[in-house]
Formats: sequence, C-alpha cells, structure tokens
Amino acid sequence: MTLTHTAKVHNFLAGMDEAQIARLTATAKEVDFNENELILSAQERSKYFYLLLSGSVCVEVSAKSFVVCVQALGPGEAFGWSALLDHHDTLFQVRAREHCRALCIDARDLSAILKRDPELAAEVLRRALELAAQRIQATEARLAELCGVPMAKNSNNRRTSSR
Repeated sequence: MTLTHTAKVHNFLAGMDEAQIARLTATAKEVDFNENELILSAQERSKYFYLLLSGSVCVEVSAKSFVVCVQALGPGEAFGWSALLDHHDTLFQVRAREHCRALCIDARDLSAILKRDPELAAEVLRRALELAAQRIQATEARLAELCGVPMAKNSNNRRTSSR
C-alpha cells in the first residue's frame, strides 16, 4: 500500500483531491512509536505534523509536578498542528499510549508545499484550526472535570459549563 493510498483514507485528508494528497505526502515518511514513547515535547520547536494511522496517542499538559491527559487520539486523527506555524513551540506534549504508526510530514517541507499552492494551504490551515479548536475544547472539558464542574454539550457541538 502506498503512502498516497494510506493518506487518502485518513480523516484529516478526507475530501481532498488526489493531486493535493500526493503533494502533501510526497515528503511524508511512515514512522513507528513504542508504547509510552514521547513523540512531541511541549515548549520545543515544532518540527513535524503527524497523521495517525494505527494505535493511539495521548495529548498531554505537563509540568514539573504533574502530567494530565487532555485528549486521546486514534487512527484517522492528526496532531502537531503547531508545526504549521513558522517558528512556533509545541503547546502540548504527545505520548504513544500503545505501539502506533503515523505519517510524519516535516514542517519545512510542508511550508514549502503550502507556499506553492495557496488553495491547498487554505484548506490545510482550515483543518488545522479545527484541530486547535478541538484541543481547546478537550482542555476546557478536562479542566472542568478536574474542578468538578459538569459540562453539557450545546447545539453548536461546543462544550459549555452548566454553572
């Protein structure tokens, strides 16, 4: 199975045409991570964007005295959206929950691809903003849970405090 075929069925790329997917995956490489392996470290320069193919990872907030899992991601999900921003540090750390495989796209290569194709850039950035919004919602929900505040879903599919 080729990377383009593998990517074609990935949720992050769903609906993109074959040429767009081929451009995005031209420089991608398949990587493996072992259980509990730290994939991204918070506060470090973002270098890679990942499309999770198998296994699962945990998006975490970490400090010297604690680590909190904010969101678990499975196959078809993406992480490393900070790599789409030039010279930006990773906000969350990401750890493999089990053995997993992902497509890894270097931030510099991705930036060059997107600079050459404004239509593709707009679509990738729109999708990355959705990822960022999901992380914010997951963080809000986790903080509410830790504080004992019940969360309810509203009609806009956004979580809101019931207090």
